[in-house]
Amino acid sequence: MASPPLLWTLFLFFIIISLQSHGEEEDTPITRFQQYLRFKTAHPNPNYAAPVRFLVDQARSIGLSTRTFEFVSGKPVLLVTWLGSNPKLPSILFNSHLDSVPAEAEKWIHPPFSAHRTVDGHIYARGAQDDKCIGVQYLESIRNLKSRGFSPLRTVHISYVPEEEIGGFDGMEKFAASSEFTELNVGFAMDEGQASPGDEFRVFYADRTPWNLVIRAEGIPGHGAKLYDNGAMENLMKSVELISKFRETQFDFVKAGKAANSEVISVNPVYLKAGTPSNTGFVMNMQPSEAEAGYDLRLPPMADPDAMKKRIAEEWAPAIRNMTYTIIAKGKLRDHLGRPMMTPTNDSNPWWSIFKRAVEATGGKLAKPEILASTTDARYIRAFGIPLLGFSPMINTPILLHDHNEFLKDTMFMKGIEVYESVISALSSFEGVSDQVI
Repeated sequence: MASPPLLWTLFLFFIIISLQSHGEEEDTPITRFQQYLRFKTAHPNPNYAAPVRFLVDQARSIGLSTRTFEFVSGKPVLLVTWLGSNPKLPSILFNSHLDSVPAEAEKWIHPPFSAHRTVDGHIYARGAQDDKCIGVQYLESIRNLKSRGFSPLRTVHISYVPEEEIGGFDGMEKFAASSEFTELNVGFAMDEGQASPGDEFRVFYADRTPWNLVIRAEGIPGHGAKLYDNGAMENLMKSVELISKFRETQFDFVKAGKAANSEVISVNPVYLKAGTPSNTGFVMNMQPSEAEAGYDLRLPPMADPDAMKKRIAEEWAPAIRNMTYTIIAKGKLRDHLGRPMMTPTNDSNPWWSIFKRAVEATGGKLAKPEILASTTDARYIRAFGIPLLGFSPMINTPILLHDHNEFLKDTMFMKGIEVYESVISALSSFEGVSDQVI
């Protein structure tokens, strides 16, 4: 029988061995994903410095070079590069964003920045789908490709940009317009997509462009009991009715199955402001002299912006009814050559064919290509005529971006790495002539 000191020594020995083994097991793609998710990059005060340091360490651990730019102080753009054997060929760019939207912690079943992994493999975290998953999958797929001795023909870049969730104006917009971006000579790019509840991967060839529309009406104030023409509220309500009819017409196309939601012009009221304030609310026997309404418009790339502006000026807010309006266009519908910002998803685009075959080589299937209903940083790259597809390899997954309890299943995260291995190797090996923008 062993003596107590010996038993204690053996016990400590096994504890140390167990901890060392546990530490080795923890250094996996899943745990690296969890580490990235735990950085609090939510607005209004995203922490960019810590995740950038983490990504730089990960990139350098697999032999990739890194550069960091700051086009706006405190808002870094990280560029990771895998040099190709023929760097004269146009490069491939994979983009993701560092920031995330806020999370109401009390409404989550697990803390939103804990990256808690349940027994059934669900990893809960803000950014799990949008879009820290692809930011890690890019690196993990390259790690696997390098371990197998694969060498790209074309140079591969990965960009991590700030501020996407609040418009990208201090992030990708400035990066894409910079000389540093021009020097990358990007021939094809990929950015984030969305999860698919079904068994087909979703892919996006365009974004809609947001317009903020504010309509104001003026009129002579009057007694609440008086009927007269051209009061501010009366004029505004005429416009509200016309806009509602337009919205209904667009929505009818969707309901009838003639267009997807992202293929029509959406118009949604977001606020109404009118009335004369009082200590108890509003003065009820007085018609106000000013009234205002705000709308969120989303225009698909095939929409005619000039025709839309004409409709607003002549029908929705005509000066003849003492009305004015303001449009804040948060992006472009046309690229630098005046073409709708859409990436072809047919044989006219060799990148599409390569991408499609690469996904299918992993046993995956692509759904019908879509226009994204909202917007991403992809628009700033497409604006220069660079073909770009939005893609996040998540199937059989509920769409939870910006929602409570956002999660991604561990097996789906690992499947995404496999898909990107195929995609990156195929795109970076393309020898064809596609030096011109599409």
